[in-house]
Amino acid sequence: MNRGKMFFAAPVLAATLTAGPALALDEVTFGTNWLAQAEHGGYYQAVADGTYEKAGLKVTIRQGGPQAANRALLIAGKIDFYMGGNMLEPFSAVEQGIPTVVVGAIFQKEPQVLLTHPDQGLEKLEDLTKLPTIFMGKDGFSSYFQWMKSAFPGFRDEQYKPYTFNPAPFIADKQSAQQGYITSEPYEIEKQAGWKPKEFLLADYGFDTYSTLIETQQAMVDGKPDLVQRFVDASAIGWYNYLYGDNAAANALIKADNPEITDGQIAFSIAKMKEYGIVVSGEAEDGGIGCMTDARQKSFFDKMVAAAVVKADIDYTKSYTLAFVCKGVGKDLAK
Repeated sequence: MNRGKMFFAAPVLAATLTAGPALALDEVTFGTNWLAQAEHGGYYQAVADGTYEKAGLKVTIRQGGPQAANRALLIAGKIDFYMGGNMLEPFSAVEQGIPTVVVGAIFQKEPQVLLTHPDQGLEKLEDLTKLPTIFMGKDGFSSYFQWMKSAFPGFRDEQYKPYTFNPAPFIADKQSAQQGYITSEPYEIEKQAGWKPKEFLLADYGFDTYSTLIETQQAMVDGKPDLVQRFVDASAIGWYNYLYGDNAAANALIKADNPEITDGQIAFSIAKMKEYGIVVSGEAEDGGIGCMTDARQKSFFDKMVAAAVVKADIDYTKSYTLAFVCKGVGKDLAK
């Protein structure tokens, strides 16, 4: 079943199902890039409250994790959509000739943050050049830290120490910083240390990549644009309902997939997404959740070229399409 292209809000979706005989649902598998958590909440919401079904979709969420290979499954055509991290992987896909494309960006700001002790007189990101130690993963060192060195002279490779996803070394060393996500690591550090770390969200200092991307194969965009549109639109509606509506059923699905996550962590993550405008800010204010622009994509690409993270001759415009976003779908659900 292939219906014509629909640009809808929630009431239109409901009317679609009640106006005539039941129609078969298009089955879709969506792979995330980590274990289920609040940062995936809008997708779980759209499953839990029937938004995907109203869009004519039967969506199965395949959660990621340490042993998962969902990006590889997307490339192999084994899943239909994938929740990417930031735009660096799509840029790399273009360089390697991998035919995937970003069709939406749920996060206007990547949640990547550097954390410091609260009593060190550090007020802005460039103040962290004074510290002898920054705990980072190797991916962070090769990406955003290279941008930091380019944008803020004074950061240096000698500051780097490997981050092992254990905050104890950072907690013990007042003259250090640690990487994290604004939605998770501060919560764990406060639990363990008893104090709130100071937060430096890289997006607010110019690291302007989109994040929590919706990626699919170019063949899907070319062959089933209606299905892509319905998935993007229903996901946006799911995110509005998750952030501003009753998300209890979605959180129950998240905890079923990832039993180790707690209600406290989920509540903290949602609060931080709202506080920092992770989902609703920038282009999403007018264009709706998922919105992207050519100007933002060019800005981030140019910064990564200047930092020698990506090559200047990559045709980065092949990594994304604006055909499915910035239509304002679901904006009326924001409260």
